[in-house]
Amino acid sequence: MPVYQLSEELSFPPPQLASKEGLLAIGGDLSLPRLLLAYSLGIFPWYSDGEPILWWSPDPRFVLYPRELRVARSLHKVMKKGDFKLTLDRDFRTVITECARVRRENGEGTWIVDDMIDAYCRLHEAGFAHSVETWQDGQLAGGLYGVSLGKIFFGESMFTRISNASKVALVALVQHLAGMNFAMIDCQVVTAHLKRFGARPIARRRYLQELKDALRAPTLKCRWQFSEPTAH
Repeated sequence: MPVYQLSEELSFPPPQLASKEGLLAIGGDLSLPRLLLAYSLGIFPWYSDGEPILWWSPDPRFVLYPRELRVARSLHKVMKKGDFKLTLDRDFRTVITECARVRRENGEGTWIVDDMIDAYCRLHEAGFAHSVETWQDGQLAGGLYGVSLGKIFFGESMFTRISNASKVALVALVQHLAGMNFAMIDCQVVTAHLKRFGARPIARRRYLQELKDALRAPTLKCRWQFSEPTAH
C-alpha cells in the first residue's frame, strides 16, 4: 500500500488505505484543527526525533470498554489503603513531560518529542486533552494523559515513579469515564499491560463505526474534575 504525503490542505486519506503495519500518511503539521480531524477519523501521529510526522491507523485496534474493566485483587487493596491522592487536569504539561522522560530513562524510545508536547498542551488548553495525576505525600507519583472527543477517550501514554501509581490513575479514569457514559477508550496498539485491565483488539472497521457513533455526542470541552462536568 502507498504511504500518502500530506499537503497544507486539511485532509487525510481514508484510514482503510493504511499499510499492513498501520502507517497511513506522512507530513502535515500538529495544528489543533489537524489533530482534531485526525482523531475524529481514527488516525493518530506517532514518530520519533529526526523523523517527519507519521500518521497511523492500525488494524486491529486495541480498545478498552469501561464496562469490561478488570482490576486485580492486589490493586483493589492498594486503592483501598488510600495512600494516593488523585486529581484531573491539575498539571497536564508535567504529566506529558514525565511520560517522555521516564521512557528515556528506561532506555525506551519515545514519540513524545518536544513538538508533540507543545501540540498536546494546546489541545489541553482548548479543552480536548486531559490528564490524571496520582500524588503521594505531595509529590507527583504517576499519571496519564489522552484526548477526548464525544464519548471516546484516546489514551496516549502513562508513567509511574512509585509502584502502582499509573495503575491507580488508569482505574480512576476508566471509572470516571464510565460514570459519564463514555463508549470506549482507544488504546491504539496492543500492550500486555493494558490487556490485563480488559483491553482487547477489534477490527478497524468495527472501531471506525463505533468511533462515528461515539462522536455524535457533544465533547466535554472543559477542565475535568472527579465529578461529572457539563458539556458546552
